[in-house]
Amino acid sequence: MSNRLFQGIVYQMKDAVDRVVGVVDENAAVIACSDLTMIGSVRAGVMNDTPTGEVVKLDGYTYHYCGQGKRAEYAVFVGGTDEAAMRYAAMAAVALQNVKQYFDEKYDRVNFIKNVVLDNILPGDVYAKARELHFSSDVIRVVLLVRIVSGNEISALDIISELFPDKQKDFVFNISETDTVIVKEIRQGIDLRDVEKLAGSIVDILESEHYIKAVVGIGTTVTGIKELATSFKEAQVALEVGKVFDTEHSIITYDNLGIARLIYQLPTTLCEMFLKEVFKKGSIDSLDQETLFTIQRFFENNLNVSETSRGLFVHRNTLVYRLEKIKKLTGLDLREFDHAIVFKVALMVRKYLDSNPTKY
Repeated sequence: MSNRLFQGIVYQMKDAVDRVVGVVDENAAVIACSDLTMIGSVRAGVMNDTPTGEVVKLDGYTYHYCGQGKRAEYAVFVGGTDEAAMRYAAMAAVALQNVKQYFDEKYDRVNFIKNVVLDNILPGDVYAKARELHFSSDVIRVVLLVRIVSGNEISALDIISELFPDKQKDFVFNISETDTVIVKEIRQGIDLRDVEKLAGSIVDILESEHYIKAVVGIGTTVTGIKELATSFKEAQVALEVGKVFDTEHSIITYDNLGIARLIYQLPTTLCEMFLKEVFKKGSIDSLDQETLFTIQRFFENNLNVSETSRGLFVHRNTLVYRLEKIKKLTGLDLREFDHAIVFKVALMVRKYLDSNPTKY
């Protein structure tokens, strides 16, 4: 239990009660008190395996013992031994017990979600624990994984947590020094672009206000608690695939990975065989940077020769000559849709292999 949380409540009672109000822990040490000079002192003989709910008058103070089990975990004390002191102690005990319960439940909920996301909890225990923590299991959620690429020593967790004030619906926690997970509750029918805008605002705030560069992977939206682990894994895949195929963007969504997701899951031996089969006539290494740039622009313009030539500021015949050169070197005519698809996939496979994957 946070001593500061108790202290904040106790200190607010000071004027209303007009008596000393405090809390002792299981070792009889004063951990919160309206009289600041008493904090840290030990009240000898106060905590002697006293049952929860017991009220004891001792050395001019009234003690109300509190806890979840039979044995009291802490005690609230009020100056005086009269009837008013007993009422004040009872009211203070109720207030602090509610605050403690809220604090503990909140802490347990974050740990629970973290264990679910990391797949560290048995499937059969998920819904039982969810009911115990009054956790709604039928709402739609999505997992965002924020990875710090570079920046200063400021805690990204603290910054991101401030952006999600509703701690009952949204959960933020770290899983490593660089990775922060956000479990975000969303409304029915929300557009994926809205989630991407949210991720973009997080990246912008981290960079513009705190000089922290970050990327965000977004999993698919899920209904139910157990599926959060799947959304998290998808967010991880989105970041890993984006690191290879989409290095220019800071927001990578699993649903938008397309064929890159398939290539990323292939063994490297299969990828190498594919490249050898596609480029039987000539190696992809025979293409210079200018040719590869031309190919990229040609694909971006949907295989439209006129649009590509205008974008490259070259004559149409010059572009046709370059495409013929590519056909001669590789045996693939990029003006034909089927050949273009094969070449596009081959370029992505080559990029994947250049990233030095460890899968075989």
